[in-house]
Amino acid sequence: MYITCLDLEGVLVPEIWIAFAEASGIPELKRTTRDEPDYDKLMKWRLGILKEHNLGLKEIQETIAKIDPMPGAKEFLDELRSFCQVIIISDTFTQFASPLMEKLGWPTIFCNSLEVAPDGEITGFKMRIQDSKLTTVKALQSIGYDTIASGDSYNDLGMIKASKAGFLFRSTDKIKADNPELPAFETYDELMEAIKKAMD
Repeated sequence: MYITCLDLEGVLVPEIWIAFAEASGIPELKRTTRDEPDYDKLMKWRLGILKEHNLGLKEIQETIAKIDPMPGAKEFLDELRSFCQVIIISDTFTQFASPLMEKLGWPTIFCNSLEVAPDGEITGFKMRIQDSKLTTVKALQSIGYDTIASGDSYNDLGMIKASKAGFLFRSTDKIKADNPELPAFETYDELMEAIKKAMD
């Protein structure tokens, strides 16, 4: 039994924080897990910037409402789900992901949650589990699934390397250069072909 585990941002939808950095005019917020391997450090830094600029969940959700999946992402996901179980494993938050899941046809997503004050200030975040992508893949394997995984960032490498087949998708030159053993693809057609081949 195969199950495909996909990252969300950078793979199926644009990076939420980059979109928000552009919308808010705060370029520092463009920093993502492609740049910073330590997610905890990255999120605490982001929350500090939001507080400094008096921005909260409402402002970020307004930006997210305008984000569409990447061209071809929904079709890719629909085809993949027609012959394989798929779980999106993301370090994003339920409060960010819902509008995007609607646009993708409500696939299953495992992600984290934000702690939000009554006035909308994001005061903290709750990770579902430590090292959630790798931990989830190992848990799926422990109940009899062979996993196939794909993502674009540092925080995807654990699940990609632990899976029966793992692929980088639209990753950075640095991550590709540091992980030459991982096949790297740029188009959904290439990724689909690789997933099908892995399941043969």
